[in-house]
Amino acid sequence: MPSMKNIKRRLASVASTKKIMKAMNMVAASKLQKDKARLEATCPFFSAALRIIEPLRSINDSDSPFLTQRKVKNSAYLIIAADRGLCGSYNTNLANAAIEHMEGKNEKILMIGQRGYELFKRKGKNILRKYDDVINTVFFEEAQLIAADLVQMYSKGEADEVYIVYTDFVTAITYVPRISTLLPITEQMENPLETKCKPEPYVPTPPSVVTASMKYEPNLPEYLEQAVPFFLSATVYTALLEASTCEQAARMVSMDTSSTNADEITTTLTRTYNRIRQNAITQEISEVVGASQD
Repeated sequence: MPSMKNIKRRLASVASTKKIMKAMNMVAASKLQKDKARLEATCPFFSAALRIIEPLRSINDSDSPFLTQRKVKNSAYLIIAADRGLCGSYNTNLANAAIEHMEGKNEKILMIGQRGYELFKRKGKNILRKYDDVINTVFFEEAQLIAADLVQMYSKGEADEVYIVYTDFVTAITYVPRISTLLPITEQMENPLETKCKPEPYVPTPPSVVTASMKYEPNLPEYLEQAVPFFLSATVYTALLEASTCEQAARMVSMDTSSTNADEITTTLTRTYNRIRQNAITQEISEVVGASQD
């Protein structure tokens, strides 16, 4: 049985840890509110970017690599994880979803987040590049640079399809790993971000003009050179904000759970301390009574 001195030392340690957990919970809650506000403000921007790219989905132009599917030899994945831990199973759930999706593919990974990098490195995955200090700041300029890397990989044939893996914010206690298709742009491409920021249905003007017959100035290839990087930048930026919001929510919940566990440990240790103290007092009384009777 532990001594009273050891129990008191453990109680002090748990109390100190709980204070840290409470402080981190408050910080995460504050960052969560800021990230939520930024995410909601970004939705109209992503909706506008989606409106630009939506008419292109029905075009099957063999001269444009962005609009046609090709035989898949290499698959590029942009994965957005956390730079820091203490956020429960946030990174693990994201990694499991990505690894399951990669089954049977020759993956090439572009990684955001140190914790995610460590996870995928241990799994022996092919990580081509790691972006540092992105998830904690989330500037659009950084999203543009990342999108440019993805476009370059796809244009050079280093990747035949491009995906983005991030965590979708639903509520403060619900966040789900998502995998969106970035390239090629086809009618079958899946982008869960659209469910949140869906633009108004595209209606050609005049109504008799079909999407496929639209003319792009100066021409379709040059239009795509501007439109595709912009759309990818908007998607990466929005996904970064989604991931940052989810990370703060996960950390807030994790710190709250840790504080609750600290309370339970404190209760258990206090009971043990009182029991040992009571036993010590009882033993002392017994010894005094026994000595007086002798």
